[in-house]
Formats: sequence, structure tokens, C-alpha cells
Amino acid sequence: MRKSTSDRRFRTFCSFLAAVLLLSWLSPQAVQAAPAAPSIHAQAAAVIDVTSGRLLYSQHGDEPLPIASLTKIMTAIVAIEHGKLSDTVTVGRNAFAKEGSSIYLHLGEEMSLENMLYGLMLRSGNDAASAIAEHVGGSEEGFVYLMNEKAKLLGLTHTHFQNPHGLDAKGHYSTANDLAKLTSYALKNPLFKEIVRTPSKTAPNPNDPWDYKWLNKNKMLRFYDGADGVKTGYTKIAKRCLVSSATRSGQQLAVVTLNDGDDWNDHRKLLDYGFANYPLTTLIGEGQMIENGLITGAEFKYALTSEEAGQIERRLKLTTARTGSFGYRGKISVLLKGEEIGTVPVYDKVSYNPSRSGVGSEPKTGGAFGSASEQKVIRLPSNWTGALKKVLRSLLFDVQ
Repeated sequence: MRKSTSDRRFRTFCSFLAAVLLLSWLSPQAVQAAPAAPSIHAQAAAVIDVTSGRLLYSQHGDEPLPIASLTKIMTAIVAIEHGKLSDTVTVGRNAFAKEGSSIYLHLGEEMSLENMLYGLMLRSGNDAASAIAEHVGGSEEGFVYLMNEKAKLLGLTHTHFQNPHGLDAKGHYSTANDLAKLTSYALKNPLFKEIVRTPSKTAPNPNDPWDYKWLNKNKMLRFYDGADGVKTGYTKIAKRCLVSSATRSGQQLAVVTLNDGDDWNDHRKLLDYGFANYPLTTLIGEGQMIENGLITGAEFKYALTSEEAGQIERRLKLTTARTGSFGYRGKISVLLKGEEIGTVPVYDKVSYNPSRSGVGSEPKTGGAFGSASEQKVIRLPSNWTGALKKVLRSLLFDVQ
């Protein structure tokens, strides 16, 4: 009898010890620790997932700094959105012989806006930047106003432009985080995306018997597998600046570094870091049946670590009235650690028409569903610590 009691106590102690060790191994601190980032040389840097807009890495990301020709990312997207690509742009005196990098346009030369955008982004032509600005904005000052308004619309709160080319000027600055957000936005534009991934471009040259041929200055297009953009930059004050992008397995990342003397190698490291640790994960599929004849109207993807993928919640919020367009009934909120990261619209299956809904998933950058007055939370089976506690309590109870 005494031996039996001793055995039970020993087994209880062993179970308790195992529980302590396992709980320590699976503690929230260990599970939720951010992946270790590589050592880099930049004064400021950021990595962003283009699809979801999630910042995956930031080092001094909100520090305002000079950005040199990275300015031209905004110049290009504003010109694409406000200009007509087939328009003829005439080179005026302000653009002619502009200091710094150039595509050597002649005074009075005419070129289509589309071709001039290639010269702007591939060769970083300051003359092209001023010519584009004067054509699209009516004046360089008018175009810069459009640039700053676009920055406000995109929520770039630490950004201000004084010119369209990026030559050093007081009050002309941005941050790594803001440039990452701007790049994520711009890369969703098909023409911008095509321009920045182009290795070389030819264009008609009215002044010589041969065409212009512009080779892209961005060496990442040749040095990194999957690279597809974006822009180089340099001035004496800003030093070396670079925005790169790459796509692998359907995921596109963009990296920003400011004042980085080893930018090519650092961008390799940061792209590798993003792809290895934050794969783009489909959390909700388009046309996914839910319950009671409801269907999702879009897919939702988000860049997540493997640990974070187990911490996702989905909550259905239904409208009380059924007057929404094309059977719209509400939305699914997607949450990570209790914070909403995006939404997906929900429709009545019988009235949902994907081609007419006009509503897609909305990322924020940043089983069973409930009704309008009640929300049920869907949790992936990620709370291993809590589950383990229950199992161990059960084991220990049985032993005792």
C-alpha cells in the first residue's frame, strides 16, 4: 500500500515536471518572437508585402530623410494616373539640360508620355521628370502639388515633395516606411509594374539616325532571382538609396533602404528574410460557402509567420437590412491577435454576381459565423499552450 502511494506521487511529480518543461517550450514569448532580421548597413530600411500592404520589417522606418531619385516613384504614378500616355510631351527650357542624371533630351524635343516614363524610371532622367511634370501639372509647381496631395491620400504622413526629380532641396523628404507603402500602391498599377521590371527599352529618337536605348540602372533585375523593380537613387546628401521588388511563388515583396553603402547585398538579405519568414497565406477564398446560403465575395491573403497563421480569427458582421447591392449581406473581419487586418464582403449566394459586385477584400495596414447581433469567433487550433494545460490537467487528475 505504501509502495503504491509512493508510485502515484512519483508519477504525479514526473507529469508535473513534463508539463512545466513543455509549457516553457511552448510559451507565448517563444512562439510569438519575431524572426531574427539580418544585419544591414542602411540608415533606414523597410520591407513590405505588396499584396497585403503589411510592413514585415522596419529599421528607423519613420525617420524623415532625403530620398534622391526614389522621388520618381511618386512622379511616375501621378503622371500615369493624371496624364494620357499617348500625349506628346515637349521639352521646355526648365527640363532641358537638367543637372544630374539625364536621358539627354533636346530643347523642343517631342516624345510620348509613355516613352518618357520609361526614360524616367530606367535611366532616372531628371530632364524627363521636369518635362513630365510641366506637361501633366501645367507647371512643375502644379505637379508637385499633385504629388503632395497623393501622399496625403495614401497616408504618407512623413513625406513632402519639393520637386519631381529628387535633387536635394530643403523640405524634400520621406521615410523608409512611407516609401514602402507608396511602392506597394504603385506596383498594383499594371503600367508602372511593367515599366520598372523592364531591363531595357528603345524609343524613337528624332535627333539622330538611331533609336534611344535605355538600360535599367537597377542591378537587382540581373542579380536576384525573381527581381522585378523598382528604382535607384543617389545624391551627395542622400547617399545611396534603393527600392527593389521581387516575386516568388506568387508573392511580391518590396524593400527600401536609405543611405546604404552596401545596398545590393542588403536587399538580397532582406528579400530572402521576407520570403523565408512571411509567406503570403490565403485566409479566405473567393466564392467560399459559409452557411445559410451566404458566400464570400473575394479572397483575402496576408503575409504571416507560421506562428501567426495559427492566431487568426474571423468574425462575420451582417447588415440588418437586405437592401445591399447584388445581395450584399455584410462582411467578414479578419483579425490577428485581436486586431483587424482586413475585411471580405459576404453575399447571398442566389444573388451574388462576381462581375457586378464591385467590392473586394480590404486589407488593413496595417466553421460557424454569427448573426447581425451576435458574432461567433473562428479560431484556428493555435492555442497549444491552453490545449496542453487541459491535457496535462486531465493526465494529472487521472494519476492522482
